[in-house]
Amino acid sequence: MIGIIIFILIGRKFYQLAAKYKQKLAWIYFIVGIASYYAGEVLAALVLLFYAEVTGDYESIASLSDAMLIVISIATGIITCYGAYQLLKKKWHKEYLEKERNKPKISDIGKSEEEIASNYNSF
Repeated sequence: MIGIIIFILIGRKFYQLAAKYKQKLAWIYFIVGIASYYAGEVLAALVLLFYAEVTGDYESIASLSDAMLIVISIATGIITCYGAYQLLKKKWHKEYLEKERNKPKISDIGKSEEEIASNYNSF
């Protein structure tokens, strides 16, 4: 039940971000959010297995309770989602600012295209 709620919350945030920046097929980012969560969980499992393999201490991993493993995997999944969310937000915000900067301004009315281009290239 908690997993379903987490999926809906994560997917919804990714969808809202994509819709805010007017990305085509915003619903795909719902799936991207869930996929990034699962990638985090897989990453947590791989790190634990790598630790056990390198140290040879399989007992410490086996002695972890199921609740502790769930907490570790959920935390890693959420951190991975947050990172993916911030990367997409930063990328799309940069693209948005570039589009806004290149839009014609009211002060450009009556100017030739060369004057407008020289004003934008001076930044």
